[in-house]
Amino acid sequence: MTMDLRELYQDIILDHGRHPRNFRALDNPTHFAQGHNPLCGDRVTVYLTLDGDHIADVSFQGRGCAISTAAASLMTEVLKGKTLADARALFAHFHARVTGGAEAALPETLEEEMERLEPLTGVKAYPARVKCATLSWHALEAALKGGGPGVAVKTE
Repeated sequence: MTMDLRELYQDIILDHGRHPRNFRALDNPTHFAQGHNPLCGDRVTVYLTLDGDHIADVSFQGRGCAISTAAASLMTEVLKGKTLADARALFAHFHARVTGGAEAALPETLEEEMERLEPLTGVKAYPARVKCATLSWHALEAALKGGGPGVAVKTE
């Protein structure tokens, strides 16, 4: 990665860390879950409003490092309006990218969203930071599995 690209990615992470998008609790979420990374103290709650199999709205609240906050902010931006299948495909691809795992083929319709998540993939070089970058995604997954109305699911 060139120095200019690395600096751009760092600027994107810092901007989302300082000015997170969709940082709020939804009034009436259909799903939500809490995530906690005990290694560094990051905490996040992800809120979802589903309309059938589409994510009508998604937001988060919490506190954590710049990577954790930026990851949650970017995640909410790319997931609004997506189907649950799209969300799961993006998470699988993103997780593989940051952990060095095998990447499944990503539908062409999601390539732009994956490009928006690219600044976070540099955490692969810092294994302790991978959990920071994936915490909100794990909370999202927990919310979809069991965080229906009035149910809080904790993921660590």
